[in-house]
Amino acid sequence: MSTPATRRAGDRLLQTASILVLLLSLTALAALLYDIWADGSGRLDWRFLTSPPSRRAAAAGIYPAIIGSLWIMVVTAALAMPLGVGAAVYLEEYAKQGRFARLIEVNIANLAGVPSIIYGLLGLGVFVRTFQFGTTILAGAATLALMALPVVILSTREALRTVPRSLREGSYALGATQWQTIWHQVLPSAIPSILTGLILAMSRAIGETAPLITVGALAYIDFAPTGLLSPYTVLPIQIYNWVSQPQAAFAENAAAGIIVLLALLLTMNAVAIVLRDRYQKART
Repeated sequence: MSTPATRRAGDRLLQTASILVLLLSLTALAALLYDIWADGSGRLDWRFLTSPPSRRAAAAGIYPAIIGSLWIMVVTAALAMPLGVGAAVYLEEYAKQGRFARLIEVNIANLAGVPSIIYGLLGLGVFVRTFQFGTTILAGAATLALMALPVVILSTREALRTVPRSLREGSYALGATQWQTIWHQVLPSAIPSILTGLILAMSRAIGETAPLITVGALAYIDFAPTGLLSPYTVLPIQIYNWVSQPQAAFAENAAAGIIVLLALLLTMNAVAIVLRDRYQKART
């Protein structure tokens, strides 16, 4: 039988091990970021950010990939958020609990772990060939929206469950219908957590390469996309293209591209977090 002293020693041991693992992870991350910064910071300038790619490393830029990534992220969020939130609202507020509902829940959870290349093959068959979208931004964004949907649905359902039952009952007591209660009370209260789930989904989507290559994103493009039906490339594909080149100068370009990708990702997350916090404060 364990004594209080033994339990305290076990707690301290576990705490120490957790701190060591955290420090090891942070050290590895810091070393990786330092290596990328050392290789790519010298290439970061206005010309690099506003120039198209080139077969000469010194003249190569990343502008079309930046615009393509922004297009893809905006369209992906516009497709994934209403569909994911709508599905979560139905499953959480309207669907009767039974075998069919549990089957849907299990399948959604399983879809969250499907490899991204599978979504790429699905997008190739459905959006590129069946719907005839071609190798355009719309096809790529629709594919990434499918990949992001399970995360958005699961996180939105968890957000809806955190809304107190008393809020719904008070709305019903004042004569509101179920839809009025959901629209005016439940969803506004859950939006901060819903935005958190959307941030996670978009953070995964912005770094994907395999599904976009599968649906026809270009590895080399010297113009920025101008609409939903434009051909495009994105930052991860441009970085991969540079890494595959044998010249050391292209490796520096790839490191600079990684820095730009991280900056874009952190900026998007920061904007979403600020909007979430402001909305949460406005509700309180």
